[in-house]
Amino acid sequence: MMTPCCFSELKVLPIMDFSVEWNRGGGSSSVTGATHGARQFSLDELEQATKHFSDSNIIGEGTFGLVYKGLLQDGTVVAIKQRRGPPQREFEEEVHYLSEIWHRNLVTVHGYCQEDGLRILVSQHLPNGSICNHLYDSGQDSTTSLDFKQRLSIALNAARGLSHLHSLTPPLVHKNFKTSNVLVDENFIAKVADAGIVKLLERTDDAGSLTRIITGNIFCDPDDCIIFRVGELSVFSEASDVYSFGVFLLELVSGQETAHCNSIRNCDSLIHWVESRIDSGELIDDGLSSSFTSGGMRDLIELTLWCLNLTGDKRPRMEVVASKLEMILEKERSLTTVMGEGTSTVTTATQLFTG
Repeated sequence: MMTPCCFSELKVLPIMDFSVEWNRGGGSSSVTGATHGARQFSLDELEQATKHFSDSNIIGEGTFGLVYKGLLQDGTVVAIKQRRGPPQREFEEEVHYLSEIWHRNLVTVHGYCQEDGLRILVSQHLPNGSICNHLYDSGQDSTTSLDFKQRLSIALNAARGLSHLHSLTPPLVHKNFKTSNVLVDENFIAKVADAGIVKLLERTDDAGSLTRIITGNIFCDPDDCIIFRVGELSVFSEASDVYSFGVFLLELVSGQETAHCNSIRNCDSLIHWVESRIDSGELIDDGLSSSFTSGGMRDLIELTLWCLNLTGDKRPRMEVVASKLEMILEKERSLTTVMGEGTSTVTTATQLFTG
């Protein structure tokens, strides 16, 4: 297994204290909980929950289709996803399977509906939405500014969710992990959304739907995307998810949406793009200011590059990624506790990798 590159030793500098201590995440990735299987909802019930699928209830559009915020009669707020299609036993089977997968860092599937030419998924609603809303500079007002430890906590929780999927028998490969599929609850605990949705679409839809999901997806392992285009769906593996997670880590470091970075098109791999940004001192998000230690940021960038390795079997397993992130986060927290408030003089990635 590939190990991260070694860099010259740097003095670890203190970091700023924080007024809000974020939840540390969910212990072992093998946590399971009792479930009662997927509930079959009536279309009438879901229409009432969404004001007849009013445009005002639309909160996004994901892999499965439009997503509506719904309020059930018992007061439960849910996310309701719909797409057109005839009723299928395979759809019901897959939803039942997904509803039995429980982990605190995975979005829970509650149930389904198949009526009037619609296939509908009902799942857990997370009030703070996708992490994209709090990470990218979208020009919209945001009450949340994510510092380094908060980004590490989000990354750790997402890694635990993916690691749990990979620990199942047989492993469940997400196949479409990306930043927009990392949602945060009222306490900013991150949960991975759309787990198993690509597998569901493989069983119930034509290849065209999957092609639209994968084609041009910068989170997709480049080699897998090439093979996918010739019809080999089984090529996606746990290592494919690790590559996607590496792109997610890159966005946490840079604060940029990689799909919209024109300069990436001029590089033959994301690794080369990262290296060029390190050389130019333009990799680290300005919004992080001095909220990180040199050692912590360097370790995170090294882990990012490890995940982005173009050779799948040289990437770390997700359980290793989660362990590394936990170590980085714990180190950052301990330095804050021991050394108190401070300001890092390291402001660019270039300074991290030059001694």
